[in-house]
Amino acid sequence: MEKCLTGLIICSGKIEDYVFYSKYIKEADIVICVDGGASHARKMEIKPHLLLGDFDSIKKEDYNYFSNMGIDIKKFPGEKDETDTELAVEYAMSMGCLKVTVIGGMGTRFDHTLANVFLLKKMLEKGVEGWIVNEYNQITLINDSINIKKEQGIKVSLLPLSDTVYGINTSGLYYPLHNAKMEIGPTRGISNEFDYAEVSCTSDASNYAEISIKVGLLLVILAKD
Repeated sequence: MEKCLTGLIICSGKIEDYVFYSKYIKEADIVICVDGGASHARKMEIKPHLLLGDFDSIKKEDYNYFSNMGIDIKKFPGEKDETDTELAVEYAMSMGCLKVTVIGGMGTRFDHTLANVFLLKKMLEKGVEGWIVNEYNQITLINDSINIKKEQGIKVSLLPLSDTVYGINTSGLYYPLHNAKMEIGPTRGISNEFDYAEVSCTSDASNYAEISIKVGLLLVILAKD
């Protein structure tokens, strides 16, 4: 059976705790560094497979560092329709990645942060499991179902990305939903929690929560303060 590749995209947004991302680095088959994200990659002592972007935010010393290592570099013009992150997502998918995690994709520029969240839709439409992750949030988008391992201190928020999401069912959450409907706008789905009454040492299934929908697009956000 052909291996399902996992891609890691490192952007130039805010990263505080480099150790936190070690698990994502270990599981990555392909690492793509986006422009100024080269600074993060260098501090994490990562050798990416590709350095990509219009290079308007990269430090010269970081560019030279990876160039001297022989890293493949793809330079794009500054005037283009796609963000560097979107180009990185497209590259990861073209390489056969069926899971792509974006780190450094959230920061002071809310427009870039929101655009990166919207990229989850592009990945989902291609059958790719997409995640945007920082030390406080794990964000993905579903159009069917997902199983999530229960973790202490995590809030589970569900937000529609389509006008309406129909047939929402959950198990393993403190506030359950049964064939529920959510419309974009209201905040009903914010800050649910895992239900630990079901957790068992013998039943692996009870250690997971399941979220499923019948119609629409639903953001699943695992957040902590």
